[in-house]
Amino acid sequence: MEWYTIRNTEALDTPALVIYPERVKKNLDILKAFVSDIGKLRPHIKTSKSPDVVKLMMEAGVTKFKCATIAEAEMLAALGVKDVLLAYQPVGPKVKRFYQLQEGYKKTAFSCLVDNSKSLAELSAASAKNGQPVRVFIDLNVGMNRTGISPGEGAFQLYEEARRSSGIVFIGLHVYDGHLRDADLALRTEKCDAAFRGVDLLREQIAKDMKADPRVVAGGTPTFPIHAKRAGVEASPGTFIFWDKGYQQILAEQPFEFAAVVVSRVISRPDDHTLCVDLGHKSIASENPIAQRVYFLNAPDIQPIGHSEEHMVFRLQAGTPYKVGDVLYGIPHHICPTVALFEEAAVCQNNAVAGSWSIAARKRRIKI
Repeated sequence: MEWYTIRNTEALDTPALVIYPERVKKNLDILKAFVSDIGKLRPHIKTSKSPDVVKLMMEAGVTKFKCATIAEAEMLAALGVKDVLLAYQPVGPKVKRFYQLQEGYKKTAFSCLVDNSKSLAELSAASAKNGQPVRVFIDLNVGMNRTGISPGEGAFQLYEEARRSSGIVFIGLHVYDGHLRDADLALRTEKCDAAFRGVDLLREQIAKDMKADPRVVAGGTPTFPIHAKRAGVEASPGTFIFWDKGYQQILAEQPFEFAAVVVSRVISRPDDHTLCVDLGHKSIASENPIAQRVYFLNAPDIQPIGHSEEHMVFRLQAGTPYKVGDVLYGIPHHICPTVALFEEAAVCQNNAVAGSWSIAARKRRIKI
């Protein structure tokens, strides 16, 4: 029997997200083998968004986490995590919610990102109003061109502003280089090191001024093994926990295993060449071209030709045996937004559904 096969599929309504805990644990062991000290890891929990998965990480020795939403930060704090980085710049109502987080979970040290003077001033003003300091990382842009300030004089000036601002506690630098996805590890490493040179110069300049080294949080799954070798840098992989087809195809040096599957059923066989399953936009990440959305472990030969909210249509060779009611096991090309489409995940142990785990932080708001 294949590792993913579920004996009691009658207990599983589809489409369904299924997590395999033993494979999650194995991925954590693989992750730890990449670092000399688990303290160099600050995993991103945007992939799992699950309290049960975070508990497994904590049992494995992880103490620091990174997240992208207030809900994810609250979930971590509710679990007793002591150090939570909101890798996002609070703007508008999020500033108030961020301070409410600090008030509601005083045993957790929260921090957030900032990349401009206006946001820094807004956080400082809110600190004065709320009577709570805020810990900040300066967000650096090393080529992702999404958020952040380029390392250099402007970034150093922002650091100086942070040091002068009332209610602001400067912690360090945040670097996300998600644009570096070369399949060739040597080329990816070369580009990563080149992008990081400016960060090193800025870090040295700040350390000289502070008389202490700033903390640095860097990278995602493609570059975390590179950053993990740098002194004083915390690496932040996320997708490793469940893995997906997209990263498996380009990150050959990372032997993580698929630990989450989207299970679907054949719901129609309109003709000998056409198959329809119950895996629509609402149950699989659909930002990629149609051929790069899902890979079926037990039906690798079928070719997607249509996708809508509740249906996915495939072309297949005449005479193939797939029939209405057949169960298909799919690996998403992009697992993170796929997980966010489900309120809960079934748990498979010993090839049988044995309960469920909440995807609690898929919500935009838990309490705060």
